[in-house]
Order: sequence, then C-alpha cells, then structure tokens
Amino acid sequence: MRQKKSIEDVEVSGKKILLRADFNVPLEEGRVRDDARIRAVLPTLENLLDRGAALVLASHLGRPKGRPDPGLKLDPVAERLAELLGRPVRKLDQVAGPGVAEAIGALQSGELLLLENLRFEKGEESNDREFARQLAEPVDLFVNDAFGTAHRAHASTAGVAEFVPAVAGLLMKKEIEELSRCLENPQRPLTAILGGAKVSDKITVIRRFLELADQLLVGGGMANTFLAARGFDLGDSLYEKDLLKEASSLIESAEKSGCRLVLPVDLVVTRALEPGGETKTLPPQEISGDWKAVDIGPETVKTFSRYLSQAAMIVWNGPLGVFEIPPFDEGTKLVARAMAASEAYSIVGGGDLVAALEGLGLAGAVGFISTGGGATLEFWEDKELPGIKVLQDKA
Repeated sequence: MRQKKSIEDVEVSGKKILLRADFNVPLEEGRVRDDARIRAVLPTLENLLDRGAALVLASHLGRPKGRPDPGLKLDPVAERLAELLGRPVRKLDQVAGPGVAEAIGALQSGELLLLENLRFEKGEESNDREFARQLAEPVDLFVNDAFGTAHRAHASTAGVAEFVPAVAGLLMKKEIEELSRCLENPQRPLTAILGGAKVSDKITVIRRFLELADQLLVGGGMANTFLAARGFDLGDSLYEKDLLKEASSLIESAEKSGCRLVLPVDLVVTRALEPGGETKTLPPQEISGDWKAVDIGPETVKTFSRYLSQAAMIVWNGPLGVFEIPPFDEGTKLVARAMAASEAYSIVGGGDLVAALEGLGLAGAVGFISTGGGATLEFWEDKELPGIKVLQDKA
C-alpha cells in the first residue's frame, strides 16, 4: 500500500481543521457507556491543539437514516470528550449551514467544537457533493482519523477530499501500519483465527489468509458451515446451506495452499439458546436431532491454544461461539487467554472480541486492537478503502 501523509507531515498552526472521528459509542441513560473510541482519537486531538490548530470535529452515531433522532444526539460525546481532554468542547446542534460556518469562522487556535450527528443529514451516507462542499468550505484541511468508517464512501469520509487537502490522523496512520504488517511482512508462523456467524461475510478474507497464514483456525457459526460441507449432520445447528459448495472449495484451496485449516474437533451443544440451558460437549459426528452447536469445546480450545503458543504472529477477527449468551462465551475467553499468554505479536479486530478482551482485562496483552469491524476485514481483503484512498500520498 502507498504511504499516506499524516498530520505529522503538514503544517497545522493557525489552520482550521475538519477532523472526522469515530464517536459511534454506546450510550446509556444519556451518558457514554464505553469511551474506548473517544480515547483512541485523543492523541490526534492533543497533537493538533498543541500545535495551534482549531478543530471542527465530526462523527456519526447510530443509524438515524438521514433525519434527526433526539436519542442519537452527540451531546453525551461532547461531555465525555471535555472530561477526557480537560478543556471545553462546544457542541453545535447543526451539521452544516450559515450558523455552523459562522461558529467555525470565530474558532481560535487551540479551540474545538463538535458538529451534530453527521447521519442526521441525508447527504452524508449518499456522499452528496453539495453536502461535502458545505462541510469543507469553512476549513483549511481535512484529517480522517475514523478508520472504522474508512470502508464507506460517505461525504465526511471521502467526499470532502474533493474540496480540501486530506491527510491521516495518528489513529488512522497506526491502523494502516499495523494491519499491513500481516499482509506485507508477516512474522512466521502466522496463525489467523476467524470466528463469527457467517462464512458469507468473510469469504474473501478467508481466501486471503489461506494464501498468507501458516494456520487458519475457524470457530463460531462459520465453522458449522465448514463441518457441514465435510458431511457432518450437526443436528439443529446454524449454518449456511447455500454456502456448502463454497466451503468445500475453501477446504480444497487450503489443501493446495499449504495453509493448515483447523476446524473444531468438539463443540458445546444446547437445545435452547438461553443462559442456564442444558449443554453437552460432542464431536461433530455425534450432533443430531434438536441439538445445536454454540461454542467450541475444550479439546478444540487445547488445539487452538497449542497453535497460538507456537506462533510468531496472530491475527484474530470474530468470536468463537454465541458470545453474547454465557456460558457460550467460554471458548472465546479461553482462547483469548491463550493468545495473551503467547509470545506472538497479536492483532485483533472486531467489536465483540474487543469487548471480551477488555472484560477479561487482557486488552493490554494484545499487540494492537483495531477500531474497525468491516473496515478491518476489507483492509485484510486488500480492498482499496474510500476513506484511505482520498488521503494524500507521500512523495
């Protein structure tokens, strides 16, 4: 990938900067429940403010579908950001227009304000050119630090770059550097772990890691599809019947590529997807009737852990069971502990998985945790992300 300019490569003193952040955080009773995404952008904010820039912050929150939603206003974000920065954050009730332009015009070096939720405007997700122009017109520079939305060609991630120079923030720069490591110069053995519900969501990234990795460990609902493709009945387990042929093709690709495709050898099964329900641990060939596979079993955990202990680099996306319903989160937790205990350099992407690591107190043991979900997957698929493509290249 071409190297992109970042805020470290440009002069910012006295400039007004539109900074696209990812403040799409969970709210609870009018307050921010988890501020990890806000904290992730603080180094960029502090760097720019200390260097004399005036900042106009922009973000989306939730899916208001182009119209105002009182429950998705960014006021709680402004409040929490002010607490973290230790300085005032002025919050506007609009995204664009004369009032916004006037407020930005009065902004002084070292000051910042936060626009209202970008997705209250229909022109945001449609990448409307006029809306992008309105966002860009009052500023001198565009900084994209929202890697989590870099795979979207929206007005605030791609469209604005038509009207004003665009560079990466420190978080965006870090994401590009770290996620590129396993693609361009992986340490070996490279072990990839992919979980989640559907093979269909990750076909391209599976193929990519079959080319790159020494081992690919598969769990979650997507493992059921591979096991069904191998001829196991699996009872009432969730899997993608229309993807069986594709899964068989991926198994064949693994045999040809030299990458070891590792599927579960035992699974936790239940009749009811609810806490406290009856469970058993069975090998795939013994699952039948109304039993459904909902997590990897202890023998699979041991197998996965052995590969992780021998790895030099680990990349992981997606939980290995129905993580949101305990005790079907146990496999993910145990493998997470094995990853943390490994001496390998680890890179993790995906919201559910990140929440698991933080809940276990293991986030600090991971080499890099990506703030992207879909963006991380598309980056690993080697796709050109719109929000990165528009950033200026280094000479």
